[in-house]
Amino acid sequence: KVSESVKEKAWKTYESLSAADGAIACNKKKKETWGVCIFIVAIDLDEVTFTFTELLKSINISVCTFFQFLKEVDVNMDTVSTKVDSTVSRLKKKYDVLFALYHKFERTCALIYLEQPSSEISAELSSVLVLKNYWITFLLAKGKVLQVEDDLVISFQLLLCVLDYFIKLSPPAMLKEPYKSSVSAVTVNGSARTPRRGQNRSSRTAKQLDTDTKIIEILCKEHDCNLDEVKNVYFTSFIPFLNSAGIVASNGLPEVEVILKQYDELYLKNKDIDARLFLTHDETLQPDVTPRSQLEKTPLKNNPDEEINIILPQTPVRAAMNNIQQLIMILNSATDKPSDTLIMYFNNCTVNPKDGILKRVESFDHIFKKKFAEAVGQGWAEIGSQRYKLGVRLYYRVMESMLKSEEERLSVQNFSKLLNDNIFHTSLLACAVEVVMATYGRNASQSDSTSAETDLSFPWILNVFDLKAFDFYKVIESFIRAEPSLTREMIKHLEHCEHRIMESLAWQSGSPLFDLIKQSKEREGQTDQPEPTSTLNMPLQHNHTAADLYLSPVKSPKKKASGPPLSATSTPDVQPAVIPQTQKPQKSTSLSLFYKKVYLLAYRRLHTLFLHLLSEHPDLEPLIWTLFQHTLQNEYELMRDRHLDQIMMCSMYGICKVKNVDLRFKIIVSAYKELCNTNQETFKRVLIREEQYDSIIVFYNLVFMQKLKTNILQYASSRPPTLSPIPHIPRSPYQFSNSPRRVAAGNNIYISPLKSPYKFSDGFQSPTKMTPRSRILVSIGESFGTSEKFQKINQMLCNSEGQLKRSAEGGAAAPKPLKRLRFDIEGQDEADGSKHLPQESKFQQKLAEMTSTRTRMQKQKLNDGNDTSASEEK
Repeated sequence: KVSESVKEKAWKTYESLSAADGAIACNKKKKETWGVCIFIVAIDLDEVTFTFTELLKSINISVCTFFQFLKEVDVNMDTVSTKVDSTVSRLKKKYDVLFALYHKFERTCALIYLEQPSSEISAELSSVLVLKNYWITFLLAKGKVLQVEDDLVISFQLLLCVLDYFIKLSPPAMLKEPYKSSVSAVTVNGSARTPRRGQNRSSRTAKQLDTDTKIIEILCKEHDCNLDEVKNVYFTSFIPFLNSAGIVASNGLPEVEVILKQYDELYLKNKDIDARLFLTHDETLQPDVTPRSQLEKTPLKNNPDEEINIILPQTPVRAAMNNIQQLIMILNSATDKPSDTLIMYFNNCTVNPKDGILKRVESFDHIFKKKFAEAVGQGWAEIGSQRYKLGVRLYYRVMESMLKSEEERLSVQNFSKLLNDNIFHTSLLACAVEVVMATYGRNASQSDSTSAETDLSFPWILNVFDLKAFDFYKVIESFIRAEPSLTREMIKHLEHCEHRIMESLAWQSGSPLFDLIKQSKEREGQTDQPEPTSTLNMPLQHNHTAADLYLSPVKSPKKKASGPPLSATSTPDVQPAVIPQTQKPQKSTSLSLFYKKVYLLAYRRLHTLFLHLLSEHPDLEPLIWTLFQHTLQNEYELMRDRHLDQIMMCSMYGICKVKNVDLRFKIIVSAYKELCNTNQETFKRVLIREEQYDSIIVFYNLVFMQKLKTNILQYASSRPPTLSPIPHIPRSPYQFSNSPRRVAAGNNIYISPLKSPYKFSDGFQSPTKMTPRSRILVSIGESFGTSEKFQKINQMLCNSEGQLKRSAEGGAAAPKPLKRLRFDIEGQDEADGSKHLPQESKFQQKLAEMTSTRTRMQKQKLNDGNDTSASEEK
């Protein structure tokens, strides 16, 4: 099936791979390598004449193994183009969704159908045939009505519609309870079980569902799915699909041949995965089996003789449904309109913002609905509207929480300027809707640590709301602080969005960031900096809220004059004034905080990559960081339409080059692509000049080196540049701990986040679906049978601060109180050792704290021993 042009170029690719350095894998797997070469070239030349499954079958390899081998083959980072990367990413996401759905489908059918139905059921209606009918109908429906094929939640809702349809067509003798009783009731009542051909089919089926929703209610309750949403999918998408597909029921079920023929046409058109093979558990679709040896244990669970409590991971579908139910429960008490409290805040404003807020919400409702339908499919507009309305509820809820906090902080109730700021409201609403979209758009892959992106993933929301990434960034931290009920996944997602903005999105042409930097430079002349380097090694502690960031720099309300605005934001009723020549522009709070966060992110990334590559040369890290930081501060135009990591890798290569350390770019990018949340396009497609892109090596030679050559050469001289301070790395101000975290210094007490969320039932949290092992939520490093141990833990925690105060009586400086169990405090976490101690006084404080800790532990051990001996004597 392969064309001559593809064969010819694929052979050249094969020869170059076989001759490349480190091409051992290619030479050992010649057949697999040849298949990969054909795949790569066919995509690059747009001459794909075979399906992906056909290729896998030809070289006898599974989907997962193929993807892994493709990464190994790309030795020099120039074999696989970004076009191929994009195709592979799409295939992988589709496979992950299909795999998750099929296993959910199998388990669900086992709960619905009897394995050996009574003899009155004909052989044609065996469970195998039922499964085949179900699955292929679902695949056909998914391919026909869904433009976004990797949306797990919408796909699952569509699967429930298929289940409901087929259950109603099945003889009751095949079914288990409660489905058997429900179907029998429908038959007794005389409802039509099979929609007929013709114009009235849609209305007949709709009437049937309308009069009998028992089955769909059971399915939705069992799977924690929103009934209204599934009904919406049924009427707006599934019924039109049945009509267009011309599916006719025979012997109670649609004819398999009709469905098979249509699916075959769809599969050959898409040239991707033949998902029918899931039915036979075909080896090409089987996942890689990873051993469950990496168990999550507390630090004290290290005795090999003790029973290990394995926390079983949730299925992707169950996890997605739980997250959605948790969000809906949070928003049950919220309304689609401003609350009385919000109305009071609006009335207290100099200019009442209520009308503007309501009009903005209504306007974006139409825009979002239209954009959602364009991305997912025209039949899904109402689903988009439902999700938007959830976002509006969250928007009003968070706005009220923010205003209450501002009132406590500032002791004022008139927030006219903030509440009339269009960009603030657009950003807050966009953030609320993004939380809803991300909750529904959960990644189907459990093995992938990075969050898979879909067509609806961030930054899609920015395009819908016509919002600049830098403006959106300003609301993220305040949003998280204002909504304490956000799940751990959502907090991590919003933090990931913030990182995306800081690393690239805020640096795109047209971003208000560049205007703010320019104004900052003009403020004190060219010597001024967006953020002084002297603050780098100080903790990131600030009390700034969204109000400070959106209204920064503060402007006086004057009559509008000609000239550029001084800030990225302005209120609708107040226009910025031109600052006279004698008056300097005020410093931007939002810019200063942004740069602090960028420096932290940049150093974290650099430090991680440095440990992978240059741990034997610790003296190089401060030099690389100084060049990196200098570029971000003084040559910020190099970041325009580029990525933070591109500057990082170039800084590393430049310093190693001038210091005669052998580190080739190939090694750098090989290590880089193994890091979390990285994209191969970052080093394969870098802007060289206007609309011209090339690899990162070309960028280094033609752009980076030309701009910074003088600066880089200084590091080889006898008078190198002054080193930039290493940034203080705090615990994330709003990220839950991923690993067991010590509660208080010196006490062997740790906490871990709950790994298996609860099942939601009837509006209440219930752990009924947790496994027997995962229900053990307390783990202590010794056996116990009474409540005395818990009382002792409480006493240890209560006494922690008092013990530290007493330790100061020895003359040493009083140590700081231990950090409490709060996730919303910025700055250092003394308990986990992340605090930097550059000054001697701080070292003395830590030493005093450690001495106190050791003394306390020895006393505690002695007391425990006395208690034990006393109890034995009794």
